[in-house]
Amino acid sequence: MTLSRLTGGLVAQGHAVEVVRPRQKDEVDGAVAEPLDGAGNRGMAQWLVPGAPIPFYKTLRMGLPVQGALVKRWRETQPDVVHVATEGPLGLAALNAAKKLGLPVTSSYHTNFHQYGGHYGLRFGRDLALLYMRWFHNQASCTLAPTDEMCAQLAGEGFERLRTLARGVDGKLFSPGKRSEELRASWGVGPDDPVVIYVGRIAAEKNLGQAVEAFLAMQAVEPRAKFVLVGDGPEKAGLAAKHPEFHYAGMRRGEELAAHYASADVFVFASTTETFGNVVTEALASGLVVVAYDYAATRQHVRDGVNGFAAVFGDKPALVAKARGVMRRREEWAAIRGAARATALTITWDAIIETFERELRAAIEARAAAGRAAVEVTAVSR
Repeated sequence: MTLSRLTGGLVAQGHAVEVVRPRQKDEVDGAVAEPLDGAGNRGMAQWLVPGAPIPFYKTLRMGLPVQGALVKRWRETQPDVVHVATEGPLGLAALNAAKKLGLPVTSSYHTNFHQYGGHYGLRFGRDLALLYMRWFHNQASCTLAPTDEMCAQLAGEGFERLRTLARGVDGKLFSPGKRSEELRASWGVGPDDPVVIYVGRIAAEKNLGQAVEAFLAMQAVEPRAKFVLVGDGPEKAGLAAKHPEFHYAGMRRGEELAAHYASADVFVFASTTETFGNVVTEALASGLVVVAYDYAATRQHVRDGVNGFAAVFGDKPALVAKARGVMRRREEWAAIRGAARATALTITWDAIIETFERELRAAIEARAAAGRAAVEVTAVSR
């Protein structure tokens, strides 16, 4: 969604944009001109390249290292700048192809893959992953991260030329007005029954066990409470077997996703591996009472007890206590939900897209200046 918003915003500003991405199931390799999603980015050029399932996460695909094809394509139609949004094989191929052609490169840091490794029994590879990520991003003219906090953390790990590029939220799509009593009834809840929702991958790195524990603490206060999980992932089958009483809504997008958010009351998010956490701002925009750890998007936008609730980072008892306390303060929900919505309306995509455009222009200008300097040095040496 973030990449779609950024590229769609560039197109709206009159820029020509081509997105190179791995083809998904039932797609064929080659060029297409379709929207990336339902955000209205019609006419967005895309080039679909071969992909393969991601290890330990078969529902997602990564692009293969098609460096030769990228060099050929960009030699024929040279872009002004290449922005790399993945550190995987396709991203590495794009980085090398751009370097070979002398094209300016920017990158963005989206996912803490080196932290994910611990959730899949790969702790021994954590340092190696961090070493690779640092090497990869330090070859770009700048690396964009979503919060000042993340930039500071990465700088402490040796990452260079970091810039903050915040993430916005679509306040028209995600809105309390999308609440549906019909949808709530399909979950088996009444008009006054509290619904707690989780939105995201149902995977080990999302700390779903802690989210479940937080919900059970809430349910102990209010037995009518219902837990709804939106998303899919490798942990879903095991969780459903253990807790068949929860409602598993599967993957939802666009208007359906917005309706699921708005039809709930409380959003619980226990993940500790986010670089930002778009779901937090989507929940705020939907007017939900957010309960999450105090970092990333929560630290940036949630004021504890005012427009949501933030627990000390990584402190599971604190998160559970916050969740239990939320259920005991139902009389305050209306004010908190109103404040959450008001906060979300201050986050605009227009300003973020403007910042992104400025960083791309700076990379282009820096490369051009370096080229001029090289020419001047050559002339002097003669």
